[in-house]
Amino acid sequence: MAAKRVLITGSAGFIGYHLAKLLLAQGVRAHGFDGMTDYYDVALKQRRHSMLLQDANFSATEGMLEDRDLLDRVCDEFAPDVIVHLAAQAGVRYSLENPRAYIETNVVGTFNIMEIARRLEVDHLLMASTSSVYGANTDMPYAETDKADTPLTIYAATKKATEAMGHSYAHLWNIPTTMFRFFTVYGPWGRPDMALFKFTDAILDGRPIDVYNHGEMYRDFTYVEDLVRGIALLIDTPPVRPATPEDIAEGDSLSPVAPYRVVNIGNSDKVRLLDFVEAIEAAIGIPAKRTYMDMQKGDVPATWADASLLHSLTGYRPQTDFRDGVERFVAWFRDYYNR
Repeated sequence: MAAKRVLITGSAGFIGYHLAKLLLAQGVRAHGFDGMTDYYDVALKQRRHSMLLQDANFSATEGMLEDRDLLDRVCDEFAPDVIVHLAAQAGVRYSLENPRAYIETNVVGTFNIMEIARRLEVDHLLMASTSSVYGANTDMPYAETDKADTPLTIYAATKKATEAMGHSYAHLWNIPTTMFRFFTVYGPWGRPDMALFKFTDAILDGRPIDVYNHGEMYRDFTYVEDLVRGIALLIDTPPVRPATPEDIAEGDSLSPVAPYRVVNIGNSDKVRLLDFVEAIEAAIGIPAKRTYMDMQKGDVPATWADASLLHSLTGYRPQTDFRDGVERFVAWFRDYYNR
């Protein structure tokens, strides 16, 4: 790990916690920045942060990305070599109820981060996007070079906006920038609004689960520890502005006019929702009471990553089988909640 000082936004979040834990184990000094918003259980976020703070190489600030003065002070004092921007208003369905939160956090907050990256001239800016930007695309597996101009929710639209903003800053200010698109991340310490968490909680409680599109949905489930390993490897793989377009390898999303690249991080395996539910039932040892529902507004029937670019850049492929990952999540859930 070449980077010595990494600022992680969203460090009390599901992915941010796991990334910080991995980087600390690699000897990196990390500073977390998190708003501790009440979109879901704040106690879970506080517990994640408290565990990270047991490491002397981790420090943290609680604050909102929209608070530019605080963000500036923190970054000036910490002086990061690298910024990994994970903080966002998450959730596809919540974006139907409160779209303004997505503009304020995802667009304005990301702009503030990019301004800091420009001012401090960081070695590498890495920012989280989502597979949701592929929107209405039907050709799969999704490749980074595919057009992504048909987002179906304001959440996806804000993430696509940050990709475009990131490209312009990379071009104008020569900031090496990597956008990574996540595919349905799951695992221990996961978010309570995600299907795996809700299904496990309901099954253990004897409540029915809502299975959308009658279970005929497909997701590229990516185990969280695989995901953050991919991010850590990408930290040491900053994009370089090509001298000519001919210098860009086939299949590489590297911009012809900027040190900017988009990278999928996914398991490259399309899993049917009903098979995922069966894996949860097997891990718990209790059959679910299923309520079959129609497709929800904003949902897509399938996601599936072409992660060959990640492999060509880093030599790494996420490969945790979803059954193993579900088993680990259920074990964590039962231990954490004493269920």
